[in-house]
Amino acid sequence: MVKDQRPPLQSTTTDNIPPTTKPTTKSGRTIEETYQKKTQLEHILLRPDTYIGSIEKHEQTLWVWENDQMVKRLISYVPGLYKIFDEILVNAADNKQRDPKMDTVKVNIDVEKNLISVYNNGDGIPVEIHQEEKVYVPELIFGHLLTSSNYDDSIKKTTGGRNGYGAKLANIFSTEFTIETADGKRNRIYKQVFTSNMGKKSEPTITKCKTGENWTMVSFKPDLSKFGMECLEEDVVALMKKRVIDLAGCLGKTVKVELDGKRVPPKTFEDYVKLYLPPSADTLRIYEKVNERWEICVSMADGHFEQVSFVNNIATIKGGTHVDYITNQVANHLVTIVKKQSKYANLKAHNVKNYLWVFVNALIDNPAFDSQTKETLTIKQTSFGSTCELSQDFLKKVAKSDIVKRVASWVQFKQHNDMKKTDGNKRGKLNIPKLEEANFAATNHSDNCTLILTEGDSAKALAMSGLSVVGQDYYGVFPLRGKLLNVREASPKQLQENAEIQNIKKILGLQHGKTYDNVKSLRYGHLMIMADQDHDGSHIKGLLINFLHSFWPSLLKVPEFVLEFITPIVKATNKKTKNVISFYTMPEYEAWKENLGHKARDFKIKYYKGLGTSNGKEGAEYFADLEKHKKDFVWADEEDGDAIELAFSKKKIEARKNWLRALQAGTYFDSKEKHIPYRDFINKELILFSMADLQRSIPSMVDGLKPGQRKILFCAFKKPIFQEVKVAQFSGYVSEHSAYHHGEQSLVSTIIGMAQNFVGSNNINLLYPSGQFGTRQMGGKDHASGRYIYTRLSPITRHLFHKADELLLNYLNEDGQSIEPTWFIPIIPMVLVNGSEGIGTGWSTFVPNYNPRDIIANLKRLLNGQQMVPMVPWYKWFKGTILKTASKDTGYTTTGILEENEDKNSLIITELPIRRWTQEYKEFLEAAALSAKDKDSFIEEYMAHNDDTTVNFEVIMTADQMNQAKQEGLLKKFKLTTTLSTSNMHLFDANGVIKKYDTPEQILEDFFHLRLDFYEKRKTALLHELGKASLQLENKVRFIREVVDGTLVVSNRKKAELCAELKAKGYTPLPKEAVLEASIAGAVDHVEGSDETEEEENTEEEKPLAGITSKTIPGTEYDYLLSMAIGTLTYEKMQQLWNERDTKKAEFDELTKTPSNSLWLRDLDALNNQLDEQDKRDAKDEAERRKQQEKARAKGPGGGRKPARKAVTKKHNATSADTSAMETSNVNVPAPKPKSKPPAAGQKKAPSKNKAKATVVDEEEEIPSLAERMARQNLHSEHDDEEIVELEDRLARHNIESSPDQEEAPKKKAPPKRAAAATKKKTTIISDDEDEDEDEIDMSDDSDFEGIVAAPQEEKKKGGRKPVAATKKRGAALKQTGGVQKQITEAMKPVVEASPEKKVRKMRPSPFNKKSGSVLNKKDDEKEMVVGESSGEAVAAKARPQRANRKQMTYVISDSDEEEEDANDEAPEDSDFDDDDDEE
Repeated sequence: MVKDQRPPLQSTTTDNIPPTTKPTTKSGRTIEETYQKKTQLEHILLRPDTYIGSIEKHEQTLWVWENDQMVKRLISYVPGLYKIFDEILVNAADNKQRDPKMDTVKVNIDVEKNLISVYNNGDGIPVEIHQEEKVYVPELIFGHLLTSSNYDDSIKKTTGGRNGYGAKLANIFSTEFTIETADGKRNRIYKQVFTSNMGKKSEPTITKCKTGENWTMVSFKPDLSKFGMECLEEDVVALMKKRVIDLAGCLGKTVKVELDGKRVPPKTFEDYVKLYLPPSADTLRIYEKVNERWEICVSMADGHFEQVSFVNNIATIKGGTHVDYITNQVANHLVTIVKKQSKYANLKAHNVKNYLWVFVNALIDNPAFDSQTKETLTIKQTSFGSTCELSQDFLKKVAKSDIVKRVASWVQFKQHNDMKKTDGNKRGKLNIPKLEEANFAATNHSDNCTLILTEGDSAKALAMSGLSVVGQDYYGVFPLRGKLLNVREASPKQLQENAEIQNIKKILGLQHGKTYDNVKSLRYGHLMIMADQDHDGSHIKGLLINFLHSFWPSLLKVPEFVLEFITPIVKATNKKTKNVISFYTMPEYEAWKENLGHKARDFKIKYYKGLGTSNGKEGAEYFADLEKHKKDFVWADEEDGDAIELAFSKKKIEARKNWLRALQAGTYFDSKEKHIPYRDFINKELILFSMADLQRSIPSMVDGLKPGQRKILFCAFKKPIFQEVKVAQFSGYVSEHSAYHHGEQSLVSTIIGMAQNFVGSNNINLLYPSGQFGTRQMGGKDHASGRYIYTRLSPITRHLFHKADELLLNYLNEDGQSIEPTWFIPIIPMVLVNGSEGIGTGWSTFVPNYNPRDIIANLKRLLNGQQMVPMVPWYKWFKGTILKTASKDTGYTTTGILEENEDKNSLIITELPIRRWTQEYKEFLEAAALSAKDKDSFIEEYMAHNDDTTVNFEVIMTADQMNQAKQEGLLKKFKLTTTLSTSNMHLFDANGVIKKYDTPEQILEDFFHLRLDFYEKRKTALLHELGKASLQLENKVRFIREVVDGTLVVSNRKKAELCAELKAKGYTPLPKEAVLEASIAGAVDHVEGSDETEEEENTEEEKPLAGITSKTIPGTEYDYLLSMAIGTLTYEKMQQLWNERDTKKAEFDELTKTPSNSLWLRDLDALNNQLDEQDKRDAKDEAERRKQQEKARAKGPGGGRKPARKAVTKKHNATSADTSAMETSNVNVPAPKPKSKPPAAGQKKAPSKNKAKATVVDEEEEIPSLAERMARQNLHSEHDDEEIVELEDRLARHNIESSPDQEEAPKKKAPPKRAAAATKKKTTIISDDEDEDEDEIDMSDDSDFEGIVAAPQEEKKKGGRKPVAATKKRGAALKQTGGVQKQITEAMKPVVEASPEKKVRKMRPSPFNKKSGSVLNKKDDEKEMVVGESSGEAVAAKARPQRANRKQMTYVISDSDEEEEDANDEAPEDSDFDDDDDEE
């Protein structure tokens, strides 16, 4: 309903007569539509960020309460939701200031019910009617805006409330808000319920209470839909719990704080501080309670200032004037102390502040904050109402702490840097960035100096910590930026331009070509390599040794010249004795853990994957025991040199392959050895890197995946991502849950690669691409940034990787967490479906793509005992030909499509060969049209009519150019052929051994036997599970019957006694299994005894993962019976369990009779059906795309592609009989085979069958761009292109994220469309034409998936139209209670009614073309045209359709930018491989 709006009164009576037509502004909108007035409540809902902060999800590193301890980690939370909870909590704490007798606060957070309640005793709210406002005081306080008891600033108060919004904001952003209070003075208990975002309220219920009974409780259900959430997420709950802990620490001993029925640990602020600092004797913790209003504690930070502060129980997470007040006192005192110790120290207070960690709990009179979110205190110190002068005893304790040592060390570090800038060349001092020069370098004592080359800046910081022990007189430090160049095969130009090599030569004073018998002529007498203890660290050591061996092999023979500094990779700390055992290699640690067995649980394990994991204190400890951590490389004979050459020379490829094949499991170098022969380093340490590099580069034959891809798929199944998730966010999830140790951008690139589906990429993309994932234009390099695009599992993926097989996989364990398996076991070999390529140490690989239907057919032949049919490479959407190369048995030639126009001397190129990208080919044609000194152009010009999926180049040539091209061969001249080789198919087999396959059939043969064996294992595992489930159901039914009959008494008995009786009665014991593993510092997966989250319990199967020792938990043998709910003791439940038992038995019997190969055939048929469904969707998309193209062409110039020429054409491709002018030197082009399926372009995945109706993506139409829609409407001429670009730029600057279609999780229903529409916030979006009426489009407030949603209209009324509201995600509570949606709808009615009526956007005769009259025909100039939303056509105004009959469509406006892909994950530009497979 549209609310009547009256025009404002004018100064004369005649002006107040309502006009026949409302006046409009220049933009076409009425004045009433342009200038609007909102109520206070409407404004809060419309602009919530003004009051509660952002309602979008934010990622921030914060302290949270997790597993009964404070943890600082990256969390995702909605500040607005956190704020409304905090408002209620602070209200409860404020009551302590009003009534000092208050001694209890109880907080309950019920995630399942989406219910939060906060209770406090003490004086309640007066249950009395306010004489001025005529409502009860509780209703006035909690149900009316701008009401407060804190408005009188003349009264000094130390409460948190101030502006009169607090609790009301929680009410407004809740679907249900209940206030209960007991007024002991008036003997009344008051209860009132507000619903629909404070839009409705119940009549207050007033009952009697005892005299002196005083308490208040607020319960509310947050409106999760307003925060883009479906439930109270784990991170948000952890943050809320942390605030409850804060409250306990701030209120102190006099108040007992409970969380979910359990008292929280801290009883004082000092106890609270201990939660942040490790309970170690060495931990600095200086606490002082200055007075009743101030409590402070100072500790030491690690180079970055940290603070935890509170003002009147409010957490000021960004600090403020109260923190500065304390910090300045401490910092100024330390500056004085340090300057006394170091006369020339250039030190300021802010330098000292970086090493302070300050805790402050203060009570401030009438505090003022920077915003309603109250994150920063802004009131001046003079207005605090109290002072906090730190005592001298406190300052002395700080001065005697390690903080002074750390600051002094920093000062010394800074002085060394400053002196390095003034060093002169004559004295041998260098000015090289990041170099920490030894004081005695390039002096008479230089032979005793050691240069430490570190792996990156973080390792340099660790080395600098060590220099505080050994000093910097004889030690210099220089960080390497990455891996050094392999100089053995580098060109002179590469060596000259490599800054890293030049710096090392300058620092060491190396002279090219000189033979060194000693180190007297060098600036340093020792070179120490300090790299990570992982495989890449070993590679860096090897590259440096290779560098010296290539140019100065004599230096390797000088004793103790090349050293290495080793650090532990694992530390095991005994939980009882605190003794620490350090391990310097993973095999060494694994052997220790295996020998220890179950006793490993007595140790806490911490992994040190990089030098950055060690802190400054540990760095000092390492250098204090320098002899233990320093190892000498020694030269024995020329065999050492041969070993170095073997590892790095390209001439030793075959020898390197044999070297890798000879690697035995468990190989490692003993860290206890003082001297390391170069050959042992190569054969026992560097070889491990080479094998790891090979595993990262070469996929497995079983699942066709490399480790990075396998980690991604593992996490996609674990999460699982059935609904769309941002690629950037998903990459973070993968890093956390799969122990991914490489660059995040590399991971993002891999995810994008797994979702790409353009020609030449994947035949079956395992992930669904929602957004710009790259096209054939640039071979996928034109993809958007990971923060703009979304992905999820493709519907077909679970048909390839059956869930039942996951029981059989061998899951790996790293960093104390269970990660991806050794390999997955798909039902067809995916390495043949999507192909693969990579270059590793010793081997490279290239496997072409093959047709999954051909693979399925061959597998069925093998199952039926028949011979396989040879397969030919096949790429989805490719319209050219792929034929076997005549000159090679292992090669195939892919050929594009070219048509010759004889009359016009032109060529039409409509397909490019595999792996030749459109942009690359366009650049080739541009170069061909240009003349140079050394060559003439061989084409006149070209015209491009390409899009993101199809190719169409029209090449114009002269007669001479055409004849010349025919003589050379058109295909060869225009580079329309590429080759695919099958001679380099190297893969890891099921046992992890590298193996070469000559044909795809060999891969299929190996896969067949393994997969068939796993089907038998799957059958056995399923039978075991079904049998166990059936037995459990039988026991449950018997248990219920005996309890009901009274033959078994359960209540009021000891569990041990009851278990004994169950055992005597013959009940089957089914104990729970527990994972046994050492306690891991920072591990993601839980061990026995830890609290698993509800989400993990729902998504993870209760079974021990393979590879981890497990045993049963004593005392849980009958928990499956004793933990049954009391509601199961019914006849209906017993009958239900009995039916389930029968069903399980039937499934057991059926599965027993089913042969293993039948299970495989069933899966293959299901996969075939999925492929058929995908083809139907693709064909539908292609037909619609063609329909749109034809419609655009029919509009003439400006409406589509240039009309085809009418001249007679002769088609030339691999099917032509007359190919004499097109033959290449090595390509034989016989007649082609007929294609089984017409190729399609414009590929777009259709939603799966179980997709919820709430999805807002049109399944039938591709969304045209703004320029395309205007082109179809013929609304601009060539002169207006710049105006269109400007308009699109303006839309892009709004930074509106895309809103991809979302696949709902199974069994999840979408909310009613009308209910969803009613809860939307209205946002005005800039119109395509600034001079015309602006369309109002509903925007979802979902923080994860934002977008603009409009509805295409089939019919239109002359009166105008209304936009369809965007579908919004609902919270779990909204789905469970049917009435809530109605309440929300009713609450939002005033907003809907207040909205002005929307007008049909009308097109004037020439809205964009002000220079040309060709936009609309002159005879139509007097007519107004209505623009159709879905097709962009100009149609006459029609009756408006019913809302329910509209189709929803998403318009996506994205400003994503490109990012570079990781070289390791990017395919080379040229996919040709030589016959020689020894290429690296």
